[in-house]
Amino acid sequence: MTESGRLEPVDDSVDALLVRTGQGDREAFEILYDRFVPRVFGLVKKVVRDPTLSRDTTQDVLTELWRTAPRFDPERGNAVAWILTLAHRRAVDTVRREQSARDRADVVGRREDAQRPFDDVSEAVTMSDEHAQVRRALDVLTDLQRQAIELAYFDGMTYREVSERLDVPLGTIKTRMRDGMIRLRDALEVAT
Repeated sequence: MTESGRLEPVDDSVDALLVRTGQGDREAFEILYDRFVPRVFGLVKKVVRDPTLSRDTTQDVLTELWRTAPRFDPERGNAVAWILTLAHRRAVDTVRREQSARDRADVVGRREDAQRPFDDVSEAVTMSDEHAQVRRALDVLTDLQRQAIELAYFDGMTYREVSERLDVPLGTIKTRMRDGMIRLRDALEVAT
């Protein structure tokens, strides 16, 4: 307050807010937070690219801003640059941490694959046997069931496309495919 009883104007420049935050002023931090969340998030998202990781990293940046604000010296630089540098560094750290985690997972996966014995001949015989079982099971289906299932599962068609290709109503195709899949399941269970 001045001598005349008036309130002194509060300096709400970013530098002043950061200095006040460093002195433990929660209100100053709230103002900084509101002003900088969009900018910090935008910068972090450009570096990190993943929205969820970007939100988490933005929270980390603002928490770090609260903790490290006492170290800010307006004589050595401006607050906006200081905050955005803090955000950029944290975003780069996040990217490096995520890449490192992916690299470790790849190494572990390769190591597990290398340790797992693999018999190509045995695998080929097993697959050949399974294919023969499926072919035999397809023989127990009606022509419409077999055609519909082959078009849907082997050619990747939708129910509607199968219906149009076979010139059969959509409801009939769905029913025939459901019944056919049940018969296939039963035939394959008997075969194993």
